[in-house]
Amino acid sequence: MKYISTRGGIEPISFQDAVMMGLARDGGLLLPETLPSVSKETLNSWRNLPYQYLALEILSLFVDDIPRLDLDELVERSYASFSHPQVTPVRKVGDLYIMELFHGPTLAFKDVALQLLGNLFEYILKRSGSFMNIVGATSGDTGSAAIYGVRGKKGINIFILHPDGRTSPIQALQMTTVVDPNVFNIAVRGTFDDAQAIVKEIFGDLEFKDAYHLGAINSINWARVLAQVVYYVYGYCKLWKTGAESIDFSVPTGNFGDIFAGFVAKQLLPEGCINRLILATNENDILTRFVHEGDYSIAGSVTPTSSPSMDIQIASNFERYLYYLRDKDSAQVKADMEAFAQTGRIDLSDVKGRVAEDFISRSVSEDETIATIADFFKEHDYLLDPHTAVGVKAAQELGDGERPVICLSTAHPAKFGDAVQKAIGRDVDLPPALANLQGKESRCEIMDADVGQIKEYVRTHALT
Repeated sequence: MKYISTRGGIEPISFQDAVMMGLARDGGLLLPETLPSVSKETLNSWRNLPYQYLALEILSLFVDDIPRLDLDELVERSYASFSHPQVTPVRKVGDLYIMELFHGPTLAFKDVALQLLGNLFEYILKRSGSFMNIVGATSGDTGSAAIYGVRGKKGINIFILHPDGRTSPIQALQMTTVVDPNVFNIAVRGTFDDAQAIVKEIFGDLEFKDAYHLGAINSINWARVLAQVVYYVYGYCKLWKTGAESIDFSVPTGNFGDIFAGFVAKQLLPEGCINRLILATNENDILTRFVHEGDYSIAGSVTPTSSPSMDIQIASNFERYLYYLRDKDSAQVKADMEAFAQTGRIDLSDVKGRVAEDFISRSVSEDETIATIADFFKEHDYLLDPHTAVGVKAAQELGDGERPVICLSTAHPAKFGDAVQKAIGRDVDLPPALANLQGKESRCEIMDADVGQIKEYVRTHALT
């Protein structure tokens, strides 16, 4: 399996090279040359597999340059840190199914991918005798999950940018209280989009990227998306065993990475297994406007909400879907993205019908988010975090009743205590992993959203 860029400017590369490259050298995003698909017979052989075994089977379809025994060991080690034996358990709550993706070490869905990615980095670096400096931006949970994935690992330094004051307090503590010498936290005076733009500009400086062996942990790294494909298949198998032939997924998303993994899973499985992907956004609704109107454009400024991981105007993974929407025409994708960089808009109204075959969408207001947390708790004695509440509200509005809907629960509600307290009138009990953060030593640099300053900070503290 070889990997190519959405913009067509690189020769095909191996999986390991794709992991280490992160962002393609031509500025595009990496994808497999072809998306594999499996038969109903193969799917039937998977239906009773434990999560780790299923992950090995799916990853093996995309990875041919890591021996299967080594890949097996990487998968086992990656999910040994999860507190639930099923890794991503599925619970029936009322008329919906909730897939709990928050049983990893930082209590967020990002752990599913970043525990694996950290181990992949370590494996590849050990074999090559090299080193790397990871630079990434986070709107909330990616940062802590990435830090926990590589903290203390030899040959790796990690630099994480987050928007100062725009994550939840616990999200910030989960990052800044990790004081391992290879971890560097930077709070950027600005939004997540500012931080992400800095990271992309840094990676676009190929001389700097090569000199400091930069690696990417954001969902621009293909391995992140690949690891997330697994839980869609796992969820389908869970419900298939109960008699459901076709299901929908509701996905709260801002960066388009999690739901793009669902798109890949839909292509992987036999036709009809995954029927619809419900794309749920908060008030920052660029993706909903895209689905409804074919208008992918920046509108105003980012609106702060109780679901900060979705407070995004520019979806980092959208380019991967655009590649398929443009029938794999990399020249057109490149032109589209260059136009977007200049004007902040891509007019895709001519392919609205194509988009409707893959996604339906709903933007959920802040009031609706809080009300959904309150109502769901009152009716089912089950607490949702605000991101999951966005997905649940969209599922309640858009589910057609003809097939079951799995809502992806992306974080433990205790990570967003203020929103939960507002919804149910009392504080949520903190699990030990979060309660123990208070009062711990922390370390973080607060910096302007200036690429020059941040490059100098990386240069000063990078492994060389």
